[in-house]
Amino acid sequence: MRVLAATLISTFCLVSLFACSKPPQPPAGRWEGAYESNGTMVVARLEIMPNGSIYVSAPDAENVAAADGPALRRRLAQQLADRWGAVEPRKMDFDGHIFRKPGGIAPQMEWDSGSKRMTLVVYLGMRPGIRIPLRAVSDFDPDPWKS
Repeated sequence: MRVLAATLISTFCLVSLFACSKPPQPPAGRWEGAYESNGTMVVARLEIMPNGSIYVSAPDAENVAAADGPALRRRLAQQLADRWGAVEPRKMDFDGHIFRKPGGIAPQMEWDSGSKRMTLVVYLGMRPGIRIPLRAVSDFDPDPWKS
């Protein structure tokens, strides 16, 4: 009987501890990157503020012909820069690794704290998510296509 009581008390304490713990803080910083494959192009910019507000923009182009690539790269980079000031902050649920829309299931971003790598997940139409590796930057570059 004492063993059962001790087990119940220990379980209650552990559950209480987890319930009172703070959720992980998202990493503050700036990241950018680009993706190009199979006629799809995406440029991305991400900023996470210390208060947890997230700013993200990812203009894209689909069904891109190879001959149109250079002009579209310049156009997407320009769109990203021009529209960045109008991006609205958003909140996301963060479990220490995955960012999701509040109450959502699909990952929107993935953070690897060990390597300090951020990956943006972009969903275009009904296709599976495109994972875009982002690089940390101190300031955003006018050419996000740089590797």
